[in-house]
Amino acid sequence: QVQLVESGGGLVQPGGSLGLSCAVSGSIFSTYDMGWYRQAPGKQRELVAAISRRGSTNYADSVKGRFTISRDNAKNTVYLQMNSLKPEDTAVYYCHARRYIDSMIRWGQGTQVTVSS
Repeated sequence: QVQLVESGGGLVQPGGSLGLSCAVSGSIFSTYDMGWYRQAPGKQRELVAAISRRGSTNYADSVKGRFTISRDNAKNTVYLQMNSLKPEDTAVYYCHARRYIDSMIRWGQGTQVTVSS
């Protein structure tokens, strides 16, 4: 059973930084493309950043230059470093995993990020 466990959310002031982690267990991490999505109240879930199993990255335009996604295959973990946070970054952030051989998808439980003074 594949499990994704996020950590690192919380409350931060505008302009501050926060790091999220997502630990994957129960499968071979290196066979998954990974991503972070977010969902704000009343809005659709949207892709924030993604990293392929080979390390290629892509970002939503709204976070380019501020957020960095990375992965450590030895630790079965994907990270999202968020800098220069804005109130509009407030949302529940979800870790997403897609296995490349069959496109099986798994989601984490979500972690709240609140940017407010």
